Order: sequence, then structure tokens, then C-alpha cells
Amino acid sequence: MSEKRRAEIEAKRAKLAELRKARADRQKAEAERRSSETGTPHYNPRDVDDLVSSLIGTSSRVDSAADSPASSLPGTPALGQSSLPGPSGISLSGRLSRQSDVTSDTRLSLGTTLIQSQNGATESVMEREMTPRVVPDLIDIEQELFELPQKERVIYNKEVQTMEIEEEPAAASEEEIRERIMREREAAEAERIAHEQALEAESKQLDEEIAQEIREMTEEEKLSIFSAPEFLDFVEQSTKIIQRALNDNYDYIRDYTIGTESGPEASEGRIKNVCAFYDERHTKNRSITDIDWSPKYPELSCASYNKNPAALNEPDGIVAVWNLHLLERPEFVFHSQSDVLSVTFSPFHSNLVFGGTYSGQILLWDTRSKHLPVLKTPLSAAGHTHPVYAMQMVGTQNAHNLITSSTDGTVCSWLVDMLAQPQETLELVHAGHNKTSEVAITALNFPDNETTTFWVGTEEGNVYQANRYDRAGAKAGLNSYDVYKGHAGPVMGVHFHPLVGPVDFSDLFLTCAVDWTVKLWRAKSLAKPSTAVTHVPPLYSFDEADDYVYDVKWHPTHPALFGTVDGAGKFDIWNLNHDTEVPVVSTTVGSGRALNKLRWERKDGRRAAVGGSDGRLYIYDVGDMALPRESEWTDMQRTVANMVGGGTHANGVGDDSARIVAGR
Repeated sequence: MSEKRRAEIEAKRAKLAELRKARADRQKAEAERRSSETGTPHYNPRDVDDLVSSLIGTSSRVDSAADSPASSLPGTPALGQSSLPGPSGISLSGRLSRQSDVTSDTRLSLGTTLIQSQNGATESVMEREMTPRVVPDLIDIEQELFELPQKERVIYNKEVQTMEIEEEPAAASEEEIRERIMREREAAEAERIAHEQALEAESKQLDEEIAQEIREMTEEEKLSIFSAPEFLDFVEQSTKIIQRALNDNYDYIRDYTIGTESGPEASEGRIKNVCAFYDERHTKNRSITDIDWSPKYPELSCASYNKNPAALNEPDGIVAVWNLHLLERPEFVFHSQSDVLSVTFSPFHSNLVFGGTYSGQILLWDTRSKHLPVLKTPLSAAGHTHPVYAMQMVGTQNAHNLITSSTDGTVCSWLVDMLAQPQETLELVHAGHNKTSEVAITALNFPDNETTTFWVGTEEGNVYQANRYDRAGAKAGLNSYDVYKGHAGPVMGVHFHPLVGPVDFSDLFLTCAVDWTVKLWRAKSLAKPSTAVTHVPPLYSFDEADDYVYDVKWHPTHPALFGTVDGAGKFDIWNLNHDTEVPVVSTTVGSGRALNKLRWERKDGRRAAVGGSDGRLYIYDVGDMALPRESEWTDMQRTVANMVGGGTHANGVGDDSARIVAGR
């Protein structure tokens, strides 16, 4: 139904409502009038008489005087009688003269009244007290009652026959006035009835038109409405709000602190599986390749997925943004033409999500837009042409870049609003390689507050330090002299210690690899680069895992806490201040299939997101384990000192035989 037709129907409905209201008011007024008359005719005869009397000029006072008997007026003689003694008469000139012989001392006193019956048979005497009546003194008055009419003089001239003489219309009789008033009232009543009939007819017509407009739609019309983009957007947005409200099980009037254990040791060693995000439509037969938490909204997390081999018509790669208050389906789903291998939220723009693909493209999605990316890099030699497994946003709010790396050794720096070509391109090459000088980058990480120097993990198992620009004592590119050698297989994850707390541990970083180990390293000082090939050994090696270790991450607030995920489906949490040989918590996630990625919540680290090959994103709550005590930093200093003094040099440099192997 078009907007114009909808507006016409609304106008007709409004007019119909006004007509119905007017009809109801008229019916109410008619009922009140009839109830006030209580069965009398529509007009009152007395009102008609008064109206006629006022029109013909007759005074009610004269009528009342005529109707009153003469004897009721004191001092007035009855008509045809003379109450005054003495001669009286009318002179020829029309004057009335009379003389009174009654003196002022004359009194009338009646004490007894005789009443005789009509047949004269019986006389009865009634005693009645009569008040004396004083007769006033009369005087002679001469009053001119009328004047004799003068004789009319008729003058004839030549204009008598042609002059227009205005004559007053004859006064209408009482019957004519009554008939005219009745006709006017009947005409007004007929006009009112005709108006009501016209309104009723118009109301019925409007009802019929509205009934014709509001009809049962055909299947084709329903299908066209259901497939309209506006209708789909409305349903998508409104159902998200409804589902979020239904999933919010928080009781706002309950005190959750009553009956709970308190203290840092109360929930030590316990973690809780909050939920597992999975969508049959979008994530079926897909594996999670990367995870990230929103920097602004703590309930939002995103996960990237590879292709679904069983669905050829679906996009090869997707990114799903999940909401902890919306468990049944993802908040947003973004599409890609290639498998998405890495994903990250922009820390400076909460609506932007970046993804690195298997084809080498860098994609930018916006949560305010549709499923497709709003910006993407070209498939050319100017950018990446190999899979992008690692990316990180560095810089500040006003000056930041997206750093990406691919397996051909290319590191690119991008401006967020311009992905047509990279701002900088860096080729990491190593002259000591046998067949090719390229360094296949599988992991990349920048230390906190560092935007120039970064460390990369490679397929050969070594970790290298590289520079984006030339700096004092080091050139841009790969530092091939300092080789962090310790892993026997491809490095899957590199992560530096966060810069939090009173003690700076930002020179420590963890690595994990397919050799079933996790290693702790201390980065060499940038002020003293090596001039010859130097092998930097790890400070410590954690060999507890029984499968490939795919990811490792320091806790964002606790200095001694980190987590790992492996191919056996285990999620391990280590506390170096508590034990360096075995994890404090080891949990088998889901069905035990391989876990690929781990990411702590950015704010306080109470929740961790893990994902793997089953396509499910698991959210765990670690409870009070994430709350560090004040002594954790000094305990961590003591732990690191024991690791360094256990068989390695103070600066972390030593041969491989001197490293500490724990847990095996």
C-alpha cells in the first residue's frame, strides 16, 4: 500500500470519527431536550401567544385590567353606574364635570349583613366585623377626554394620479403569525433531519471505502512486503531488542552479595562457563580463526571464521559480533569473499572492525552498515598477496595505524580511512635462509607504548625483532642478529606483558608453538643491538601441554597470570606466583576439539573468550582469580629473578642447555 493511499485512509478515518462524534452530540442534546419537555409537544402554546401578543402590540397589562372586575379597584365606579352622589354629566364640548356633596365626616359603617336565600323562605343573620372605610374628599376636575377630529381638506393637483404613496402593510392576524411560525419550525426541523441523513450517508460511504481498502492481501503482496529491505531491517532490529530483554536474567531487586563466598581465595581454582555462542545458519561447519573483545562495550566480542565447505552459495569467510545479552544469534554478521584469518576491533572507533583474509585483502566493516565491507584493500602487489595471520592497531587517538603482516614477510602500515594503498611497506628478509630470504610471519606483537619496534614469530620456529623505521643503532627491517631460538616448530602466538601495576614487566613476552611448549622470554634492550648472530634463549619453558599450543595471552590486570589453549581442547590458566610447573586451572572446553584462539576481556579480565574448530565461541568467567593482590608484583619480581638465576645469565642470554624445563 502506497504512502499516499495510506494517508487518504487515515484522513477518511479521522473524518468518520468526527461525524460519529457530532452525531453522538446531537443525539445527546435531543435526549436532554425531550427529557426536559416530559411529553409536551415540540412548542409551548403560551410561548406562541406571547410572541403573537408582542408582534400585534397588545399589552398584557391592558388585558389584565380588562379581565379584572371594576368593583375590585377601590374608588372606581362600575361601568354604567354612578358612585358619586350629585349631578354629573358631559357638556357639549366633551368635558366632564361633577360635583361632590359628600363631606369628609361621612362614614360608612356596616355591622350586620342580611343574607336572603333565593326562595325567600328563610332568612339568616350573619354577624361580621367590617372595618370602617374612609371616603376621601372629592374635588372637581376638568379633563379633556378627546378632541374632535378636524375636517380633512382634500387638495387635488396634477400629481395626485402619479405620486407613489407609501402605505403601511396591514397588520397580520394572529392565525397568520401562528401559521408562519409553525412553517418556520417545520422547515428548520426538516433541514436538520436532511442534514443528519446526509451525514449518515457519508459515514456509511466512508465505512465502505475503508472496508474496501483494508482487505486480505494476496500471497504475492505478502511476499513482496516480507522481502522488502525496510521490513527486514525493522524485524532484525526489533527482534534483537526483544531477545536481549528476554535474555536479561538479572534480578534488579536481589542482593547477590548475600550468601556468596568472599575473599580472593574463595573462587580460586574455579572458572565458570558463561555461554557458548553458536549459530546454525552462519557458523555451521566453520572453525574460529581469531577472537577479539570490543574496547568500548564489554558485552561485545567478535570471532572470525573460515569457509564452510558444504555451503557453496555462502560467503567463504564471515565475522560474527556476539552479545552476551543476545545468546541465540549474533548481533552482526559480516561477509568476506575469502577466509578471514585475523580480526580486531578498532580501539579508537568502536563501530569499526578490521579483518585479514587468506587472499591477502584487508577488510573494514562498520556495524552501522550492512554485511559487506565498507572499505577493502586491492588485490595487487602494493598490499598483501599472501594470507594475513596477524594484525594490530598501534598509536593514539589522533595518530594511529593498522599494522598487518602476511606469510611472505611483508609488513604493511595502513591508515584507517584509506585502504587503497598502504602508507608504508616493509619486507622482512633473512639472508641466512637457504632457499628463500623471506620470513614467513605467523604471529606479530608490539610491546605497550611502542609503535616502531615489534617482534614476529615465524614458521621456522624463531622469533625476530624488527623495526618500522631507522633508529639509533638499528636499521628498518628485520634484525637478523638477535635470534630468539627455542621452538622446534612454527610459532603460533606472541604476546608481551601488559604495562600495568607498579612494576614494569613490559620486556617479558610469551610464545607458543606446535612443539607443545610455551616459553617465556625477555626482550633484549634496544639500546644495545647485537652486531653478530646471537641466539637468545628463553627464560623458562612450560611443557605441560600434550598437543599443539595454538595461543597464549597474558592477563590484562594480573601480573603473574596467563592463559593457553591447545589442540586437545584444554584451556589452561597459569599463575607464576602460585606454581610454575602446572597450571592452576585446566579445563576441557566443549567436546574436546582443538581450540585455536584465546582472548581476555580488555577491562578487568574477569572473562575469557576461547574458540576452536567446532565453530563455537566459549565465554568463561574466572571470578576472583582475575583480582590481583598488592603483593603480586613483588612476588612476580621474585619469581622472574628465580627463573633468571636458575641457569641463565642476568640479561637472559645463554645457551639452550641452560634453560629450565618445567612440568615434564
